[in-house]
Amino acid sequence: MTRQYVIPEGVVKEAWKRVREKKGAEGVDGQTIEDFEKDLEDNLYKIWNRMTSGSYFPPAVRAVEIPKKTGGKRILGVPCVSDRIAQTVCKMYIEPLVEPKFHPDSFGYRPGRSQHHALAQTRKRCWKFDWVLEIDIRGYFDNIPHERTLELVKNYTTEKWILLYIERWLKAKIQQKDGSLENREKGSPQGSVVSPILSNIYLHHAFDTWMQVSHGEAPFERFADDIVVHCESLDEAINLRKEISQRLNNWGLEINEGKTRIVYCKDSNRNGQYDQTEFTFLGYTFRPRRSNNNKTGVTFTNFLPAISQEASSEISERMREWHLSKRTSATIELLSHDINPEVRGWLQYYGKLYPSALRDIIRQLDNHILRWALQKYKRLKQSTIRGKRWLDGISTRQPRLFAHWVWRASSC
Repeated sequence: MTRQYVIPEGVVKEAWKRVREKKGAEGVDGQTIEDFEKDLEDNLYKIWNRMTSGSYFPPAVRAVEIPKKTGGKRILGVPCVSDRIAQTVCKMYIEPLVEPKFHPDSFGYRPGRSQHHALAQTRKRCWKFDWVLEIDIRGYFDNIPHERTLELVKNYTTEKWILLYIERWLKAKIQQKDGSLENREKGSPQGSVVSPILSNIYLHHAFDTWMQVSHGEAPFERFADDIVVHCESLDEAINLRKEISQRLNNWGLEINEGKTRIVYCKDSNRNGQYDQTEFTFLGYTFRPRRSNNNKTGVTFTNFLPAISQEASSEISERMREWHLSKRTSATIELLSHDINPEVRGWLQYYGKLYPSALRDIIRQLDNHILRWALQKYKRLKQSTIRGKRWLDGISTRQPRLFAHWVWRASSC
């Protein structure tokens, strides 16, 4: 087969390592990471052979529905293992080209940047600016225009194979739950490897650079399609909302008016009145909260982020799904082994800022473990007090048994 494009085999092998590390679900072919690895050399050769010859055509992506925090469903497009490898090859080439050009206040899906970086920047600017414009783009990943996206990618590379395969990935069919295949005229489904880069390229031109040139006095934080803009006055926020809406409309996108809000960053030094004094960004709710001055001991109101009510409710629901009280055949060590990875993830993410807001979740975790103990041990049944003493004894003897015990001790 004729080689039209130069793609070293070693790059494909490195892409496989990255895909294997991230794991992930199977696509429309039902092939798992383990299945792919059984005939690894041949499978990798096929990907390399087809990509270098120009004959690689991505299979359909599998549509998976996941609930949105704000209600409704979000559609993820899950590619096959082989397609994730091919997309990773493309990502390895194009990411170094686009990264230096991206705006410093774009944080989503970029190496060395995280949600916590965006949140920390937002917190600082909320102290400096009185007003926030919280922007919600309606169905962003479902509405990215294909042709315009391809034209923008050409600003960063002239590699024909990259442009060829990005076009094919954008237009790959999506397989619905009933097995039917649907064509895509626009959009880049979440779940693919290249979608985050393409979405960042599009909003970099549609929003980031325009804001920098036209409204450099209004800084912002963007994580993918979640955007927060800081304003000095209510009038500025109102006018900016209109201009941003028009700008995005010109780029084939639409603001969700019901979820786009202007917020007053009220604190002890800001005594104005406005009906909206809180907003949620990346799972954290920013609002007036009680703070203490460590030097003077004075209590005051600060505008700070903490875990949102929606996130807290999701965690509570997840804990109920464990049904720990029914696992009476399990040891406490097995329980800790099973739940610690999830709990550790919650604490690492939501405990970064205003950690005291996690006290209720910590209490719920202990209550679930307590109910398990009351069901498992006859001597503890019908005596919550006795059960609590038993649990206190365990936490004293094995303080590192549960992730939230370790976190609680380090946070005190």
